[in-house]
Amino acid sequence: MLQKLFGFDPAKHNVRTEVLAGITTFLTMAYILAVNPSIFSALSDQGMPTNAVFTATALAAIVGTLVMSIYAKKPFGLAPGMGLNAFFVFTVCLGMGYSWQFALTAVLIEGVIFILLTVTNVREAIVNAIPTTLKNAIGVGIGLYIAFIGLRNAGFIVNSEATAVALGDFSSKGVILFLIGVLITAVLVILKVRGGMLIGIIATTLIGIPMGVTNLDGVVSTPPSISPIFCQFEWSQVFTLDMLIVVFTFLFIDMFDTIGTVIGVSVKSGMVNKEGKVDGISKILMADAVATTAGACFGTSTTTTYIESASGVAEGGRTGLTSFVIAVCFLVAMFFSPLFLAIPSAATAPVLVIVGVMMTAPVRNIDWEDYSEAIPAFLTMLLMPLAYSISDGIMLGMISYVLFNACTGKFKKVSVVMWVLAVLFILRYVMAYVIAL
Repeated sequence: MLQKLFGFDPAKHNVRTEVLAGITTFLTMAYILAVNPSIFSALSDQGMPTNAVFTATALAAIVGTLVMSIYAKKPFGLAPGMGLNAFFVFTVCLGMGYSWQFALTAVLIEGVIFILLTVTNVREAIVNAIPTTLKNAIGVGIGLYIAFIGLRNAGFIVNSEATAVALGDFSSKGVILFLIGVLITAVLVILKVRGGMLIGIIATTLIGIPMGVTNLDGVVSTPPSISPIFCQFEWSQVFTLDMLIVVFTFLFIDMFDTIGTVIGVSVKSGMVNKEGKVDGISKILMADAVATTAGACFGTSTTTTYIESASGVAEGGRTGLTSFVIAVCFLVAMFFSPLFLAIPSAATAPVLVIVGVMMTAPVRNIDWEDYSEAIPAFLTMLLMPLAYSISDGIMLGMISYVLFNACTGKFKKVSVVMWVLAVLFILRYVMAYVIAL
């Protein structure tokens, strides 16, 4: 049954490992249950209840991850994407002045377009067209990116007007708990303790209780209704230029966040074939597209594959059983939200940092002697954490790869698909400039 449902092979996989991997991934991405409603609270005055967004967030994660589990049979978790939710609220609704119903309509259209692109194998062709060097760089860049997220979430790295970023306050209880968590988790990982990262999260959370960092406020609660935001679409402006721009932007951010995540995690975990192609990529992308469409119906922003899936893969998760466990955890979290939301970011941040270390291993596969390969790879890795965007790192890295090789006469290295992508990426930034005006 496990083999038929989740692609589980008893000769290669272990049930306990898959379950631990699923729980670990869930705990590292469960923050979205608190963060997404918090971001959408800016629209509460416009009639978008924050409590309903909590339930919509959980439902979108459950549906998307179940499709990933049973259809794609891969160990990736899905949920409304960070960055995409901010674009939804602060750019489309508050910046451009459109209603949240307009923005949900754009997300729905984006999801339908993604389904069509996946059925026609366009998205798969894009993934396969990315040079091997950039695929390795994407994995490394994502490792740096999620490590940076962990450091920021813990308050170990903070904003600075003088230097952009700086070390946080070491007298802060959250930072101290983070350092304790790094020590515990790192030791467990070095000693190769099975489920070490999950144990690290639990131990750090418990230590945070007497420190006052872990705050438990209740245990059980009934999920709020999503009726105020369910299928609330606005069709009157579907064919306007602004709708086109918004859909186009959602499309590109989601596409390359997902592609970056899938490639990075798959390369690290060995889920690629001899040609460097991700196994089952079309089904992975279809799960992502269906999740986005379902999420729009529930009433939340674009649902995407989560980079935090790397934490579960690092624990040994390789099949749909891992993602099934993630979906079950989200289902449970709907009823035990006070308990799950009590896990502080200082407890999950150490795992993100250590997973970041694990994901930088492919850097050794980049040809640093060939600067036509090395420079685009370096830009890809560098820009992900500095621009705080996986998609921007990929797009600018691919633009530079095409331009550098073309300007040095190495036209044969650049495929037609790469040329088309470079032109589209440039247009994407032009359109972003137009929106800013």
